[in-house]
Amino acid sequence: MVLSLKSKLLISGGVIASAAAIWHLLCIWGGPAWFAFARAPEPIIESARQGTLLAPVGTLVVAGLMFACTLFAFSATGLIRKLPLLTPALITIALLCTVRGIIAVPFFLTPGGFDLWEVIASSVWLYVGICFIAGSVEHLSAVKVKA
Repeated sequence: MVLSLKSKLLISGGVIASAAAIWHLLCIWGGPAWFAFARAPEPIIESARQGTLLAPVGTLVVAGLMFACTLFAFSATGLIRKLPLLTPALITIALLCTVRGIIAVPFFLTPGGFDLWEVIASSVWLYVGICFIAGSVEHLSAVKVKA
């Protein structure tokens, strides 16, 4: 199987989404300090401290969504079978990741100074969004050719 550059970008976006999902799951194992390091919202960190279900269940949901991104990326490139709702999923993922990458730009400078973690996280999600945009364009082109 010969993959185009756009397919390779989409695969890399899917791999990053899986890595992020695994990181989120590791926070459950690592406990409150890991949630705090990952910049989880305060209610999630407090849930981890108190041992309530909000932190682990919320984390499982987020990780599940990230793994779904990986599945859709791999499906669009032909690595796995075609998933239902592939085109709208690719477009939605591309939009959400790109917005996540851009929306945090005003938060790079905080009252405490430059937030390197936010710059890195936003850059990664912007890259993933661009990968999904490229993959979506290629997928839509392939769908139009078949029609």
